[in-house]
Amino acid sequence: MLRSLCRTGGLILQTQRTAPRLWVTPAQQRWASSLPMNTVVLFVPQQEAWVVERMGRFHRILEPGLNFLIPLLDRIRYVQSLKEIVIDVPEQSAVSLDNVTLQIDGVLYLRILDPFKASYGVEEPEYAVTQLAQTTMRSELGKLTLDKVFRERESLNSNIVHSINQASDEWGIRCLRYEIKDIHVPPRVKESMQMQVEAERKKRATVLESEGTREAAINVAEGRKQAQILASEGQKAEQINKAAGEAQAVLVKAEAKAKAITLLSDALTQQNGNAAASLTVAEQYVSAFSNLAKESNTILLPSNTGDISGMVSQAMTIYSTLAKASPKAPPEEPQPSSEEVRTEPEEQRNH
Repeated sequence: MLRSLCRTGGLILQTQRTAPRLWVTPAQQRWASSLPMNTVVLFVPQQEAWVVERMGRFHRILEPGLNFLIPLLDRIRYVQSLKEIVIDVPEQSAVSLDNVTLQIDGVLYLRILDPFKASYGVEEPEYAVTQLAQTTMRSELGKLTLDKVFRERESLNSNIVHSINQASDEWGIRCLRYEIKDIHVPPRVKESMQMQVEAERKKRATVLESEGTREAAINVAEGRKQAQILASEGQKAEQINKAAGEAQAVLVKAEAKAKAITLLSDALTQQNGNAAASLTVAEQYVSAFSNLAKESNTILLPSNTGDISGMVSQAMTIYSTLAKASPKAPPEEPQPSSEEVRTEPEEQRNH
């Protein structure tokens, strides 16, 4: 019995060594590991799914660990890897919305979710997903202008992943990410983009310079405005202080003059007051004559300029006339104190 099993195993081994060339395509060889032979007792590695056919028809999928198969009837048809797979999408040409031809390539990250669909849903999964990624990339680039292609790479990648997943659900494959590696533009377009960048930089420099000039002018104007305000406030304070000083001086002069007049009137009422007044008038008359013709060339002189006594007597006559004409103020009556006012009603009550 053991010899027959060994001979059967040898026949199966020879068949499995020649069969993969007919069963497995080059894309499938890259997609999964080599097909194992049926040795009745099989150990499936972790993160792999072995698709088993019985008499040419799908039978089951072997899970990782220990598995048993029937020789000659069962055959391992596909080996699918459940790990995340990286596929390099070759470079392709695409036309943007503003009619610019771009050369673009990328990297596709995917994973098999359903080994049955991945084995029987499509002939070459890697080739199918690669072609789908290229066509989706061309269609998405046709919706964007050149400037938006560089600014919206993340949204472009997400749109491509969404479009691939919609089509690859029937294949049991899930696209995880799509990343754009390089974007090549024509040389002339590249030169024009460089010129545009330089123009933008010059524009920004000019705008910044004009804004600096404007800010400087505003600062100078604000400084002048503040200086004028402070100067006007200083002039205002100076005028107020000057007016207050002049008013105070006028009050002081008026009080001094009032005191002088009071003292003069008291002196005139005393004995020999008229003689003192006559002496003062004579002195002022003499000093006035000494200042003649110093401030002006025009001089008006009375006919009796040398008669000092006549001038003094005339001045005293005028003073006496004014003194007689002004009414004398009645003497002030003393006001009763508060105690006297309070005692008067009490005395009237007693009477």
